[in-house]
Amino acid sequence: MYRFLLSRQWVIITLVALLLIPTMIWLGTWQMDRHGERSARNQLVADALAADPVPVQQLAAPGDAVTRAERYRTVTAKGRFDTDDEVVVRRRTNAADKVGFHVLTPFVLDDGRVLLVNRGWVPADGASPTAFPEVPAPPRGEITIKGRLMPDETTEASGIKNLEGLPDRQIMLINSDQEAERLGARVLGGYVAQTAPEPENGTPEPLGDPGKENAALNLAYAVQWWLFAAAVPAGWVVLARREARERAADGTADAEETEPAAV
Repeated sequence: MYRFLLSRQWVIITLVALLLIPTMIWLGTWQMDRHGERSARNQLVADALAADPVPVQQLAAPGDAVTRAERYRTVTAKGRFDTDDEVVVRRRTNAADKVGFHVLTPFVLDDGRVLLVNRGWVPADGASPTAFPEVPAPPRGEITIKGRLMPDETTEASGIKNLEGLPDRQIMLINSDQEAERLGARVLGGYVAQTAPEPENGTPEPLGDPGKENAALNLAYAVQWWLFAAAVPAGWVVLARREARERAADGTADAEETEPAAV
């Protein structure tokens, strides 16, 4: 009854099914790995945001990289803003996905070292998208700021190319090593996304809180791929049995047609 399984058509169907099953299982496993990675990242962010603020000098130093566990930690710093060496970071979007600039202002600490502070987003409101924007001044004199500690930006991590030949006082990436060379100063590794004090009139526009990655979606995809993998052999069996029944029925009908009539 099942000799038809050796036909060319059914051999191809069987080989495709045997290829699909491990592929779908692998895709489900990959989605579960992504689920684990995203869940762990979300937990790191939550733990960092929930931790008590600490002076930035406890976590950052010149030449040191901000670690994964230190990212998003709330830090404080006491000093003054140096607007003479302020720059803007090109091609940055706000919460409404409008393209503009981030304002990067050196913050001179009491010990003379420099902390890079991302004060927020401003629109590209100049005569051209490359013109230096209007940037509100930060508070003058010695103040204490608070913000989230962030690692240096790189092309590999962000996908943003570090272009050369940019207009004056404009950069593509926030990188403490490059800024230390430009400023000729001892710059702490990484930078701080400022959260307090809040700017007057809401400008520069404060940076949004880090969002949670949708780990549940990866879990749903994993289950979906595994259900597909289970459906393939079940579907193969259903098709094979249906064809066997149809062939049996056709064989019975042919036998009845060829059977001689009784005299």
